[in-house]
Order: sequence, then C-alpha cells, then structure tokens
Amino acid sequence: MFRLRAVCPFWRVFPFRPFSCEPLIIQMNKCTNEEQVFDLIARNKAALSEKQVGCAFNALWQLQKQKTTSLKDIEGVRNHPHFLSLHNLTISKVKLMDDDTLVNVLYITQQFAVEAHDPLVEALVTEAWTRLERFDFNVLSKFSTCLVDQHLNLSPLMGEIADIVNRNLEAIQDLRSLSVLMVSISSLISQHFQEQLVKKAEVLFDTINHCDINIARRIVQFLRNVNCSYYPLLERCNKVFLSNMSHLDLDSISKIFGLYQCLQFHSFEFITMAKERLTEMIPLFDHPASFAKLFVALGPIAGPKEKKQLESTILLMSEELTSQQVLAVVGAMKEMESKNSHLNKKIASILHKHLDKYKPIELLKIIQASVFLHFRSKEFFVKLRELLLSYLKISVMPSEISILVHAICMLPNPRLNEAVIARVEEVLPCCDLTELSVFVTSVLRWIQYEHVYSDGLPGKQLKLLQKLDHYGCQRLQQSNSLDLLRKELKVLKGDWFSESLLEETFAALQRLMNEINGTNVAEIASFISRTNYLSTLLLDRIASVVVQEIEKIHPFAIFGVILPFSTLNYDPPQREEFFGTCMQRLNSYLGILDPLVLVFLGFSLATVEYFPEDLLKAIFNIKFLARLDSQLEILPSSLSTRIQFRLMELNRAVCLECPEFQIPWFHDHFCQQHYNRDIGSVDGAQQQIYKLLAEVLGGINYVKASVLTSYYHTVDFECILDKRKKPLPYVSHNTTLGKLPEMSWESNTQIVGSRLPPGAERIALEFLDSKAFCTNIPHLKGKSAMKKRHLEILGYRVVQIPHFEWNSMALSTKDARMDYLREHIFGEGKS
Repeated sequence: MFRLRAVCPFWRVFPFRPFSCEPLIIQMNKCTNEEQVFDLIARNKAALSEKQVGCAFNALWQLQKQKTTSLKDIEGVRNHPHFLSLHNLTISKVKLMDDDTLVNVLYITQQFAVEAHDPLVEALVTEAWTRLERFDFNVLSKFSTCLVDQHLNLSPLMGEIADIVNRNLEAIQDLRSLSVLMVSISSLISQHFQEQLVKKAEVLFDTINHCDINIARRIVQFLRNVNCSYYPLLERCNKVFLSNMSHLDLDSISKIFGLYQCLQFHSFEFITMAKERLTEMIPLFDHPASFAKLFVALGPIAGPKEKKQLESTILLMSEELTSQQVLAVVGAMKEMESKNSHLNKKIASILHKHLDKYKPIELLKIIQASVFLHFRSKEFFVKLRELLLSYLKISVMPSEISILVHAICMLPNPRLNEAVIARVEEVLPCCDLTELSVFVTSVLRWIQYEHVYSDGLPGKQLKLLQKLDHYGCQRLQQSNSLDLLRKELKVLKGDWFSESLLEETFAALQRLMNEINGTNVAEIASFISRTNYLSTLLLDRIASVVVQEIEKIHPFAIFGVILPFSTLNYDPPQREEFFGTCMQRLNSYLGILDPLVLVFLGFSLATVEYFPEDLLKAIFNIKFLARLDSQLEILPSSLSTRIQFRLMELNRAVCLECPEFQIPWFHDHFCQQHYNRDIGSVDGAQQQIYKLLAEVLGGINYVKASVLTSYYHTVDFECILDKRKKPLPYVSHNTTLGKLPEMSWESNTQIVGSRLPPGAERIALEFLDSKAFCTNIPHLKGKSAMKKRHLEILGYRVVQIPHFEWNSMALSTKDARMDYLREHIFGEGKS
C-alpha cells in the first residue's frame, strides 16, 4: 500500500471518496454542492439510466432550494457545460422515464428557466401529452402547473386535463392535487363544472391537515380566478390562515390580501392579526423590494405611527424601486390617503421615468392614484395622455379600449378627439354592459368639461351617447341567462344607467326571475338596492327564495338579501317569516361577522321596524364596541365615518322605538361634533317654502328653520299650533334666511312635545327631494319613513312635502302653494 502511494502521488490531490463504491443514485443524493453532481454526471454520462438522469435533476434542484434567495445561482447551473450534457442525454431518455420522473424533470427544467421552446421541454411535454390518461392525479396536477408556467392555460392540452378531471372527479380523494388542478384549469371550466369543483373541495376539506396553508391559499386562488365568493369555503380557508398566522410570511399575507380584495371578502380577524404580524416585520426589511411589498400590505391598515414610519422609510428607498414596485406603492398610498407631500412628489417623479413600461390597465391605476393624491406635474399628465393615445391606435380589444378611454377622460384635460371616437364606435357592437358603462362615464365627463370650458356641446358627443344607449338596450333585450346578466350588472352604476337602462334592466330581470335561487339571490338583491328601483315582483320572488332555500344562503350574504327591503321600504307578503328566517340563519354567526357588517345589518333591520333582541345585544355591548373601534382605525376615513353614523342611527332607533331594551343613548358628543361641522345653506325650494310659511303663519317669528330635535334629527321647518289651531310665536328667533340657526345644546333625553302648552301640537314640515323616493314610483324610501316615525314618537305631527307635488303644475302659483301649506298645517284650505 505504501509502495502504491509512492508510485501514485495523485491520491494526495484527489482523496478517496467513500461513496464512490455506492450506487450512483445514493452518491448523487449525498452531494453537498452542484460541482459534485456535475462531476458524477461527467464521469458516468455514457452509462446514466433514465432514473439516474431524473435523480441528477432532482439533486441539482434540492441543492438550490436549500440556499437563500441571494445565494441561488439558477443561471450558473443552467449554463454549466455538464448541465448541457445532462440536457442532451435526457432527450434520448424521455420515453423510458416513468410518469413521476418525466413530469418532475419537466418541473425542474422550468425552475432552472429553460425556455419553453427548448427541445428538451418540447420532448417532455409531448411525451406527457401521450400519457395523460394514465397519470395519477398527483402527477397530473404537477404537469398542469408546468403548463401554467408556460402560459398554456387556454391550450387544447389543458382542455384535455380539464376533461380528465371532469370525468374522474368522484375518484379524486386528495385535496392537495385537486386544489392544484382547480387553479390550473380555472380558465376553461363551465359554470356547472365550477360548482362541482367547489362542492368536491368542500367535501374533502375535512380530510386535510389544517396546518396546510398552501391548499387553503390555492382554493381561494381558484375562487378568485372564477370570480366566485363562495362563503362556506372562504370561511374555512380563512380559519386555516388564522390558526397559522405565525407561519405566514410577507409573501403569503400579501397574496391573501390581494385575493380577499378581489373577492370582496372581509375578515376583521385576519386583518387584525395580519396587521400585528406585519408590524413586527418593519425592522426586518431594509431591501427596497421587500420593504415595498411590506409597505403595500401594511400601509392601508397601519395606525398613524406605523404609517409615518413606513412613509419615511419608503421615501429613502424610492430611487431604487422598480417600475412595478413603485406602481404598487402608489396604489397603497391612495388606499392610505397619504398626505405626505414629499413622498407624493417623489413617487410622481419616479413614475414619470417609468411611464413607458406600463400596460393600459396600469396606466389607469396610475391616473386614479395621481388624481386622488393631487399630483401637480403638468409634464407627467401630458406624457400620460401621449401614451394612452398611442396605445389606443393599436388596441383592438373592447375591454382594453374602454380602459384607455376611461383613463384619458380622467386626465385634467378629458377631451376625446375624432380618432378616439372612431375607435369607440368600431367596438360598440362587441361590448358588454360593463364596457358600455365605462364608455358612457367617460363621455359624460368629457361633456361636463366641454360645458365648463366651451360655449356649446358638439353633436358628436350626444350622438355617441345615443349609440351607447342603443347597444346597452340591445344587450339587455338579448340577455337569456340571469347568471351571465348579473355578472355584467355587478359594476353598473351612475346617471346613464339610472336614466337610460333601468327600465330595460328590470324588464330583463323580471323576465329571468325564475332563475333566482339560493346561490345568486344575495347578488341580485344587492344590485336592486343600489338602483332604488322598486319591483314588487322581484322582491317577492327574492323573499320566497330566501324562505325556501335559506340553507343555501351563507350568513355572510344575509345582509345583502335584506338590504333592498330596507332601502326601498318594502314588506314582502310573508314579512315575519322572511325576516325571522334570515335572523335564524344569522344567530350562530353574530360573534363571527365583521363588526361593520353587524352595524349595517342592525341599521337595515331597524329601518323596517324589525328589532331582534339577540342582534341588538350582540352590538350594544362593551366587547363588540371595542372590536368596532379597532376596526374603524384601519378603514378609510369615509367608510369609518359612514359606519359611525349608522351606529348612531341604530342607537337612536332602538332608544326611540324599543325603550324596553334599556339600551342607553351614547352619541351626544359624536352628534354635536358632526352638527358643528355640518352647518351649511338651505336650497332654493326650502327658502321658498320658508318665506311662504312665514306668510301663512303670520310672521317669521312663528316658524323655525333647520331645527335640531332630541336625538339629533334635523327638521326643515317647525311650527307650533295651540289647541285652537292658532300659531304660537317663538320667544327668540335667530335664523338668517339661507343659513342654519345657531343651536343651544340641551339635554337630548327629553321628548320635545312634553314642554308644549296643554292641547298644543308641534308640527314638523319636511321637504322631500327625489332622493327620498324610489326611482320609478313615488314610494317613500326606508330612511325617510323611519325619520317620520321617529319625529312622531318625539311628539311631532309630520307634514312631508314631496318635490313632485311642490313642483307640479297644480302648485305653479304662489296662491296654490300657500293653500297647499294651509291645508297640511291647519287641515283645511284658506284663501
């Protein structure tokens, strides 16, 4: 042995490797770096089997996975000479590989960024295609992921995979594989197949380990891809995320936030826990890419202190942000309602440098954010307009053209030239209601601009509106599926819709109302509540479906179901059964629903004089109000204010209409603050009524304007009649015409009527504009009806003056209007 060492000194250079006598696969698995794997490939390439080839790829990928992001060297491995040797050898082994090895090698080549048109990738995909029917579901799911990575979501090959899943759905028992397949085939499936997949996922959900975040995330991703807010699955996935919050990293939380936002799924618990987790991460990130992601995720939900810290840090890093990072940051700044002028100016300048890199939809987001944040750069907006017009010249998709036109009309100068109008007219026959609605909004903004800055309106704008009306009506008349129609109606709003398409829309809905069921009823109901259009046929159908199919309606959707009845002040024939059924479905969820939803729900029920004790106890307790306060801190200011008002209005309704519940009134301070901010002018009709009332009653000291009642209802006009129907004067009168009076704050627990002389009555006169009534008929809406009830409880006799009566031909003269007022105040006409 010693002689041998003397003769062969190279042993000292290449020491003996104990695993060299072991099988090659074991040797590969023991390698600690890529060079060792490549050494084995080089020395054995003539004899490598298909299994050893697969093992070599796997060993290389496992070594990369063990490294941190900064240490990974994907390009170095892919460009290594022996990787090319392995690549070429593998092509000859493809047909010999077993299914698992074949797909695994395809997956790993993609991780090493081998191009989709590479001969090896083509050979692997082609061979896998021939074996589709025999793949087990685990292999099939991995293969489908590879196709998605190659952007083959809509390919015939993916269609075959969808067909295999459809035919064998009952046999699939592994939710991990199914969830991968669901995401992969989501672009190709029918509504019926989508429903089957959702039901199957729901059945299999209890079979998974509830620590498996990835399965839950993929299910939410699928629901987002198919635009289906299926609450039972969303709720269960949300529970998985909540129970594993400590294991969620920044990427995971960011993705979940994005998915929830698209699905309009709100989880107060998830936001609260994610906020705490993300706040802990602030000191951990000092790299622009990671900190930008943290800024986007945490900024919109952060408290004032954290927002300030985030804004100051991102300002320091702003120059290093990529085009996509700065786009995400400006979107978050809009959500945060950022008032940091230095940051706004800096982000605007960086966006300006990157504008050429953005797609049309991204340019629209930039414009929306820049208008909201009050960017001032004229050059910035000029460049945006040039880019939008250049995109418009080459765009052919109606959806993209509508985005571009919408973006142009949001600019400081929203003019559309002849070329733009021509592009719009070309695509109108292919547009759905959503795209038509976007075009109308844009044209109306253009008309408004022209009205302010030029003498007249060109006929081309009005002609374009007429064409949009025509195609909108045509689209509605041709609708033959309620589910397809509701998806288009989901985002419709605005003056054009209410003035031009409302009748035709409800005609279509009534024609298809037999298709309303437990699955779509909440969405149809929510749409109706937005329109203010009272269709008793549709509401009766909705109430009937709710009573019959309540088990199909998730508690999270109950608020949407109740809303139109509340908004439109309509009681279905089976009122008690309808509301009782809704509350029975909700009772077990009162502690789970988001605080803001519970407040809106309570107010909606109060509007229709329905006061379930369990719901009120769930809202009016210290623990719930503390949860609500913490949620208000992370909501946009406008929504936060709206929720506070709804809580106040609910508190007022319960105090006035259900004193037996002994719920205290605790909104004095809030109402005083609001009233002090809300002092303004009365409109023309109210001034006219005020003058006439002074004449009818005998002088200005007999009428009060803008009176604040107990519990802070505002009454347009108030007067007092004694027991002989004679007006009583007010002792002091400090109302200036056109202005609200100064108020002296008194206890708001006393009923106003209790301080009147014996036999006297206090009269409240309310002018009701169009907002107080349904769009299609003069039916009083819920809030106005509730106010009338409350004023009557407070001791008023309420006289409501509808705008359509006051402005009618019958009341076109001063004498007719004075007679009208006398009749309603004194009970008879007076000349």
